[in-house]
Amino acid sequence: MTEEKKNSKLANLIVRTITGVLFVVVVVTSFLRPEGMEVLFALVTGLTMWEYCGLVNNKKDVQVNPVISTVAGVYFFLAMGGFCSGLVPTAAFIPYLLTIVYLFISELYTGNKDAIENWAHAMLGQMYIALPFSTINVLAFNSSGGQVMFNYIVPLCVFIFLWANDTGAYCSGSLFGKHKLFPRISPGKTWEGSVGGAVIVLAIAAAIHFLYPNIEEELGLSLWQWMGLGLVIVVFGTWGDLVESLFKRTLGIKDSGNILPGHGGMLDRFDSSLMAMPAAVVYLYTLSLF
Repeated sequence: MTEEKKNSKLANLIVRTITGVLFVVVVVTSFLRPEGMEVLFALVTGLTMWEYCGLVNNKKDVQVNPVISTVAGVYFFLAMGGFCSGLVPTAAFIPYLLTIVYLFISELYTGNKDAIENWAHAMLGQMYIALPFSTINVLAFNSSGGQVMFNYIVPLCVFIFLWANDTGAYCSGSLFGKHKLFPRISPGKTWEGSVGGAVIVLAIAAAIHFLYPNIEEELGLSLWQWMGLGLVIVVFGTWGDLVESLFKRTLGIKDSGNILPGHGGMLDRFDSSLMAMPAAVVYLYTLSLF
């Protein structure tokens, strides 16, 4: 390897590290206040929706309206936040429904070649990005004794588990990886890496449960149920990563964008959470039924 290539790799590693550290600090800090969480993830939803529209609009005969789609996605996120926190009634979702209706009706007047492609890609953006991001509000706001309380521990731990899984999977895969997990979609992932990431997450989940004993009191989750949440995050986070890899392979691109130096685009950074957060909601609500 030439000296120039070594310097380039080192510079890229430094940029990637700085971006990663700032990203973690911003996300963790946002959970200190509900307003901070709402502002940050409304912004993330908007940027991701805009990025998504730009990517699919590069396909032949696809022309999704990026402004309307992005505004609709952000509005849905904020409406869900207002509803889950008890600040707004269900009527707050009516403008969103009207926007979705508009996306369908507008195709009558645009003269685009393939209305079905436009409808499909527009709705996919809402289902794949806006809806999953909005579920962070369901995780953060809990009703207790007739009052709605903001609890940062679950949504924050979703990201902690995802970061731990990525780190554990990378280290384990680098050291022991031999058997490919999903070679057709992501040749770099191995079963050994996935198992290593899961073990790290389970250990961290157990440690958090012991260090933060209010989890059982406030959330009603035993140690095993809390570790079960960690396992759900691992499985669906991995699927989320693979889904985004399939999305990019279908479009023939390497990165979804370049807004985050060294880390690619917004979809690249939040791909795992788009599957993990809805799965966490389903898991926790399922536990509450039994």
